[in-house]
Amino acid sequence: MRSKGVLTIGSVVILTAVFAGGCDTLRFAPGEKQKQNAYLHHRTVQTAAVTARQEQTSEPLRKLTTQAEKQSEAIMAYYGLPRVIPETESVEQILSEKNRTLTNQSRTEALSRPDPWDVADNLLEMGIAIAGLAGGVMGGRIIGGLKTAQQKSRALREIVRGNELFKQNNPIMTDEFKQAQQNQSDSTRRLVAELK
Repeated sequence: MRSKGVLTIGSVVILTAVFAGGCDTLRFAPGEKQKQNAYLHHRTVQTAAVTARQEQTSEPLRKLTTQAEKQSEAIMAYYGLPRVIPETESVEQILSEKNRTLTNQSRTEALSRPDPWDVADNLLEMGIAIAGLAGGVMGGRIIGGLKTAQQKSRALREIVRGNELFKQNNPIMTDEFKQAQQNQSDSTRRLVAELK
């Protein structure tokens, strides 16, 4: 009985951490397009700094472009080099349609956030794997509890998504649907609102 309580508490702690914290702090690692765009940015400001010096522009502009070049080195260090280096040997290549498309794709990729359901599922999978490594009777019980929590999480995901789809496909019924949910406890309503 005691281990079942520990499993329940552990599952609740993991799910609470994921859902209470939200996904604002979660980000994917930089993808190939983002790395290529960081490299493109670095080469763009580097070329701008060289051009500003060659064309003997105003001192403030030269200082700004030199500073931007140094700042972009820090961005490159964070993102890392891409596997495929974009063409950036000339101003024309830097400003090409191909590189503009790359920048747009990178922005779309950068705005992506992990799905909280997938994060929770992955955390539960990780817990199951760790418990499997621990082995023994306790490891088996933990695995059972985490699998149950995972099944409940997946079921809840299906319910929330189904409800959202119903409201989207039946806008006339939205008020009635919300009225039917009024009997839910405050904690349930908050949880469902966070899961949406």
